[in-house]
Amino acid sequence: MLKIPEETPPARRTILVTGATGAVGRHLVHQLAAAGHRVRALSRRPAQANLPREIEVVQGDLSDVASLVHAFEGVSAVHLITFTGDNGESLSNGDELIRLAERSGVRNATVLGGWDETSVEQALRGSSIGWTRLEPVEFMGNALEWAASIKEEGVVRMLATWPSAVVHEADIAAVAAVALTQEGHEGKRYPLSGPQALTPAERTAFIAMAVGRHLTFETLSEDQERERLRSYGYPEDYVEFGIQLARTPPVQAAIVVPTVEQITGRPGRTFASWALENAHAFRA
Repeated sequence: MLKIPEETPPARRTILVTGATGAVGRHLVHQLAAAGHRVRALSRRPAQANLPREIEVVQGDLSDVASLVHAFEGVSAVHLITFTGDNGESLSNGDELIRLAERSGVRNATVLGGWDETSVEQALRGSSIGWTRLEPVEFMGNALEWAASIKEEGVVRMLATWPSAVVHEADIAAVAAVALTQEGHEGKRYPLSGPQALTPAERTAFIAMAVGRHLTFETLSEDQERERLRSYGYPEDYVEFGIQLARTPPVQAAIVVPTVEQITGRPGRTFASWALENAHAFRA
């Protein structure tokens, strides 16, 4: 009997995660690996990445495309952030970055979008890569900025009092994982929210329940808010941006959208669950 040779399965391609040690990227690396995908994590400081041994961690800086050639080798999909370094400035080298991605064989991408589009989105729009823009309203993890005042004084102080439909970083990652590994998401923009719109005072109450301690919320004046923002080391232009944001929130801030459940098939995580997961950060 003639034996028909078995077909050699195609080589498994790699998914590159930039910002792999960040709030969203770290979740995405873990989720993709748990689903059986080959994951490569990009870090400017691989020795400090603190990722599982099975994850390939490579060094590179998004602002220096020459440093990324190895990172993109054999990559079929990539999750992109659009800012650089510790100062969070928008990338200005999107054309070079996306040309490298195309030459390397990248077929699809997700982009963690910010307030405005950057050179990365502009370059993707003219490329052969199918891409999806993720547009979270506000990270639940932003509440970690309150940790010092909660631990030291049992209080949260800020100017803003408006509700925000904060989204869990793991849910942003889950949507990215689907868009990177399944068809039909190219060309889409996905607004992402959590299941509830909560004021800072309401989020403070959930943290209080998680840590088992009474906490209070105090509304600051504009001058007091400036001093609070300066205490984090923010530059003056960001401080003034923060004041304007506190006074005039974006229209979409309090809008709950069903995108997470529609894309992932399960409800978004609540802030109460986030507070329990991160209660250690708020305990003295």
